[in-house]
Amino acid sequence: MKPFVARHAARLRLPQITGAAQRLRDFVLDLRAIGGNAAAAADPHPPHPSDLRVASWNLHKCVGADGRFDPHRSATVIAELGADILALQEVDKRFGRRDGLLDLAAVRRHAGLKLVPVSDAPAGHGWHGNALLLREDLAARVQRIRLPGAEPRGALVAEIDLPQGPLRVIAAHFGLLRRCRTRQGHAILRTLADGTEMPTILLGDLNEWNHGPRSSLRVLEPVFGPATPAPASFPAAVPVLALDRILGQPEGLVTEVRAYASPLARVASDHLPLVGRLRLHAVANRVATG
Repeated sequence: MKPFVARHAARLRLPQITGAAQRLRDFVLDLRAIGGNAAAAADPHPPHPSDLRVASWNLHKCVGADGRFDPHRSATVIAELGADILALQEVDKRFGRRDGLLDLAAVRRHAGLKLVPVSDAPAGHGWHGNALLLREDLAARVQRIRLPGAEPRGALVAEIDLPQGPLRVIAAHFGLLRRCRTRQGHAILRTLADGTEMPTILLGDLNEWNHGPRSSLRVLEPVFGPATPAPASFPAAVPVLALDRILGQPEGLVTEVRAYASPLARVASDHLPLVGRLRLHAVANRVATG
C-alpha cells in the first residue's frame, strides 16, 4: 500500500505546498545571510590560520530526497563542505554484510579526506553506521563504544594530535527514543570521565529537536554546557528540526555552527550537513595564560 502522502498527493496539492515552502525557506536563508554578513563584520573571534573546519552529515545511505541512490552525489557534497574533520552517519547497509556505501576514491580525490578504519566488515566503512574522515595529514587513535538502547547504536571516540594540541572527536548517532538518548548521553559522559582531559567535540545525528527542560541532551550539560537552540537540519528540503549537533568543550572551542544548504545538499540526503569552526588556538592560549 502506498504511503498516505503518495495516495493523496493530488488532493493535498503537494507540489504547490512544497514549492511555496521552499520559496519561504529561501527568503529566510537570504535574510540570515544578510544578518550573517553583518555579524561577521563585528565577529569578536575572527578566523585564525590554525582554525579547522568540522562537519557532520547523516548520509541516509546515499539515498536522496528524490529516492535515488547516488554515492557520487554524496561525495560531491562532502567535497563542498571543505572539512578537515568529518563525521558521517548511515554510511553502511543496515542489514546483511553491512557493506559501505561511500565512494571512498571520489571522496579522497575531491575532498582530500581519508576514512579512519573502524569496521569489522571487510567492505564496511563505519561502526554502527558511524564513520570518521580526516584530512590526509591527520591521524587518529580510535575507540569504538556501544551505546545502550532499544536498537543497536554506537559511537567513535578518536584522539588526534594537532600542532595546537590534542583533540578528542566523538562521532555518534543517537536513538529515536528519548529514554534511549538519555542513556546514550550518560554513556558518552562515562567514556569522557575515563579518559584524559583535553578539548573535545561531539558531533553527529543526536535525534533531539528539543532544547528545553525535557531535552535528552541535558545530560550532556556538565561537560558541553546548556542545550541551546541549534540550526535546523531536517528535513533537508525545508528544515524545521535541529536533529544534528556539533558540541564542544571548553566553551568557545566550536563557533559558527550552521546548516549547509547548497542546492545539491538539499536533495542528496534527508538531513542537511552541519559545519562549524574549531578554534583550538584560542583554547591553548586560554590554558597558557591561566
